[in-house]
Amino acid sequence: MRTEFTPEQLSDPGTARANEILRACVHCGFCTATCPTYQVLGDELDSPRGRIYLIKDMLENERVPDAKTVKHIDRCLSCLACMTTCPSGVHYMHLVDHARDYIEKTYRRRWDDRALRWVLARIIPYPTRFRLALFAAGLARPFRRLIPDARLRAMIGMAPRRLPAPSRNDDPQTFPAQGRKIRRVALMTGCAQKALNTDINDATIRLLTRHGVEVVVPEGEGCCGSLTHHMGKEDIAHASAARNIRAWTREMNGDGLDAVVINTSGCGTTVKDYGHMFRNDPLAEEAARVSSIAKDITEVLGDLDLPAEAPEALRVGYHSACSLQHGQKVKDLPKQLLRKAGFEVATPADAHLCCGSAGTYNLMQPEISGKLKDRKVRTLEAVNPDVIAAGNIGCMMQIGSGIGVPVVHTVELLDWATGGPKPPALNGPA
Repeated sequence: MRTEFTPEQLSDPGTARANEILRACVHCGFCTATCPTYQVLGDELDSPRGRIYLIKDMLENERVPDAKTVKHIDRCLSCLACMTTCPSGVHYMHLVDHARDYIEKTYRRRWDDRALRWVLARIIPYPTRFRLALFAAGLARPFRRLIPDARLRAMIGMAPRRLPAPSRNDDPQTFPAQGRKIRRVALMTGCAQKALNTDINDATIRLLTRHGVEVVVPEGEGCCGSLTHHMGKEDIAHASAARNIRAWTREMNGDGLDAVVINTSGCGTTVKDYGHMFRNDPLAEEAARVSSIAKDITEVLGDLDLPAEAPEALRVGYHSACSLQHGQKVKDLPKQLLRKAGFEVATPADAHLCCGSAGTYNLMQPEISGKLKDRKVRTLEAVNPDVIAAGNIGCMMQIGSGIGVPVVHTVELLDWATGGPKPPALNGPA
């Protein structure tokens, strides 16, 4: 794609990076075939190629974006399926993230949209606040149909009916390896996950320590910054990321780390991109070091010898989170681990398409998200699973709200198969 940025425009690192990405695009349109929003809406401007044209026009002309441009960019899930499909290597993630930052700085949204984004940015990344908000949503559930705003109805509808008690395992501490220690890792405990499902971190710690891995939950770590980053709130996102970088760097410089382990794939995609996010920051070197050892939990488990045997013959419908298969390019490993553990694994049709969760997308774009959820649930139900496994808490909540089958994290099944307890979700109704 031909671009016409001026030398002055290209002096901005964000614009310079956008120029590189735009020039890589050859207009082929392969991305439209795998874009979930294009599949649902059928509008070229709701495809990566269409959004690329909008972003190019907005940035080159340094214009205040209009409502139409903002609408189509807001509708992007950041599922990154287009990056898996693109034959030219267009790094759409960096481009759309820069566009969102530009919109946040130059466009004035409607008051209700601003208010919703303000609330989400100041609640979800903080587990205690989020837990209180979920409790309040539970109280409002009987009155949900009376609320005119579809987004508020979606927020109330997504709130679980029961919240787990806080887990002390999420507090800063060190969990010693059982037997001979072979590795030392930091576990990112997350933010929303600590309020929604404490079983995931508990299972991760049990599984790793049982196989000779010392697990440390560092003082000072918190939200990865992805939720605010994808809303274009760069300053807030970078502040969250910087706290993590400093926390993990202290551990790396202290007793050392073999990996930063992440069991929420949406967070993993962002942490692995810290090196790019901070490339022009004083923390650039530390950020690059962190990104270089950031690993999804399945990547760490793949390097361990897991003597596993499935306690029950279960058919597992595996949902591959977009942030894992497209963002991190971890595609077959989780299924391989589950099969090695003795589970029968079934892959649904159109596994490359997003379930519609996408961070806060299901709260801000509930209609499109709902259609994607319905499609994903139908394809999962078609494989007749006994349980659904996924590697991202957002996907688990999204799918679990629309299907009558238990939904668990992949690590919970692997923990069970190697001597841990049965996943609590399998002990009762879905």
